[in-house]
Amino acid sequence: MMNVGKWTAGRLLWVSGSYWQACTLHAGVKLDIFTLIGTDEMNADQVAELLECDVRATSSLLNALSSMKLLTKKEERYANTDESLSLLVKDSPLYIGYMIKHHHHLVESWSHLDRAVKTGKPVRRTPVFDEEERESFLMGMFNLAMGIAPELAKQVDLKGKNHLLDLGGGPGTYAIHFCKENPELKATVYDLPTTIPFAEKTFSRFGLSDRIDFVAGDYREDDVKGHYDVAWLSQVLHGEGPEQCQMIIDKIVSVLSPGGLILIHDFILNDTLDGPLFPAVFSLNMLVNTDEGRSYSEGQIKEMLKGAGVKDIRRLPFKGPNESGIISGTV
Repeated sequence: MMNVGKWTAGRLLWVSGSYWQACTLHAGVKLDIFTLIGTDEMNADQVAELLECDVRATSSLLNALSSMKLLTKKEERYANTDESLSLLVKDSPLYIGYMIKHHHHLVESWSHLDRAVKTGKPVRRTPVFDEEERESFLMGMFNLAMGIAPELAKQVDLKGKNHLLDLGGGPGTYAIHFCKENPELKATVYDLPTTIPFAEKTFSRFGLSDRIDFVAGDYREDDVKGHYDVAWLSQVLHGEGPEQCQMIIDKIVSVLSPGGLILIHDFILNDTLDGPLFPAVFSLNMLVNTDEGRSYSEGQIKEMLKGAGVKDIRRLPFKGPNESGIISGTV
């Protein structure tokens, strides 16, 4: 996201219409144009025939993607750029297309932001996720975490820890990489039952089914059982209001052994709540899509931890994409 500098009419209009480029990207990913082309070159007629799309419209989309430098065009034939091959072709380990599809599913809610501001209520459709949206969300979270977790696991010291709780961990991407980095560690992923098939497949894929298990439940409503010496809460708090966040932290602290470590990873605002840019705008995403969710500041998260009796609270040096950070403490 570009930094806010001096505003001009041109910059205001660029921001106002920037969703045109976003929707162009969304269409390219939803139609899977980048995967279709792969390492080949194709003309618009070939792409349209394979996708069963209108030729004129397909040509317009391919030209727009080329103008965005996501494709190259030479003598009416289109090819992927190196960046598109890496990030937008499905069989690439760095593929982020599922998160782009998730962003597409949020467009409708964002278009009613003004109504959410007037009412203070979310404007999302009900149910929140159909099967396509659920897949995009879960796979998108997996794609993003895969870009962060391997290096992050090397930066977080879990020496001497035996059992990690990955709360709301989805497919357990972070649990997997913490276990890979710490051979003595086992982990439990706690999430909704709908996540089980994807999580178990992911554990197996990494050869860690014997060290990671899955417990189904809703941490908002259900008790969290067991005993752990480290708890990892990644992108959990921003979906909840302050009282619910405190309840969740209290619940997790209650299952940590004395001296246990709690780690909170989220998009963290400064203490004046007006930056950095991504966490500030992300807070609006929570406004239009959740009942009480929002981004929290470093100070607010630290106060929640103090309220649960956590000690030695500090912000770790880690800085992830979109200003994500980690706050730790011990019980």
